[in-house]
Amino acid sequence: MEQDITEHWVSGELYESYVGRWSRLVAQAFLRWLDAPAGLAWLDVGCGTGALLEAIAESCAPKRLAGIDPSAGFLDFARWRLGPDRAELRQADARELPFATAEFDRVVSGLVLNFVPDPSRAAAEMVRIARPGGEVALYVWDYAGRMELMRYFWDAAAALDPHGGELDEGKRFPLCQPQALQALFAAAGLADVETRPIDVPTIFRDFDEYWTPFLSGQAPAPEYCMSLSADARVQLRERLRKTVPSRPDGSIHLIARAWAIRGHKD
Repeated sequence: MEQDITEHWVSGELYESYVGRWSRLVAQAFLRWLDAPAGLAWLDVGCGTGALLEAIAESCAPKRLAGIDPSAGFLDFARWRLGPDRAELRQADARELPFATAEFDRVVSGLVLNFVPDPSRAAAEMVRIARPGGEVALYVWDYAGRMELMRYFWDAAAALDPHGGELDEGKRFPLCQPQALQALFAAAGLADVETRPIDVPTIFRDFDEYWTPFLSGQAPAPEYCMSLSADARVQLRERLRKTVPSRPDGSIHLIARAWAIRGHKD
């Protein structure tokens, strides 16, 4: 995650309980779509807790695997997750990647670009370090649509509080739509640009498992939740209990959609 919001993204454990466990499923589907050959050099921009790095290491047989992130806490979690010597991890900003021009065959990013203060600059940097004939690809949550665990939260918050939608990622991040992503990649000079949705199931055994991550205070929705008074938080919880669909056994089955995009460097 990027520097202007690092106060929200400091704990790998909290991130995992909130959306990290679902991002791993998206990472696997994303890599199946890329269908890259073995033996390539990969960079993960905004590697966070290491979900995409781990998937690359396990399924793509990379010759080289590197990741950058501005959050020291996330990098520590990624090092723990990956173990020694599986990836080069550096604390750095997506807008100033600490690598030479044309250093990587695949430059990827998962669930990060919307948090970068200057996405165009980050995209240009990703293109810069990609080799000619290489690929730049990323994915972001569909906040305004079928990232349902967040969508239900913000719709409930807005219904109860006129200011409840101010942090809503669906409104704050218009970049997270296919047309905006395509325009960004075209402006960065990439060719053969493709987009696609990636849908993964997010299944909670009961309402408490759905609700508890919002009490972490990390990331926009949990931060808003914990900024409320105790009474207002109870109101929000009970509205969600009524509006989030559940099955007869109490389980909650939602969809998390990400929009993925890829393009080639000439």
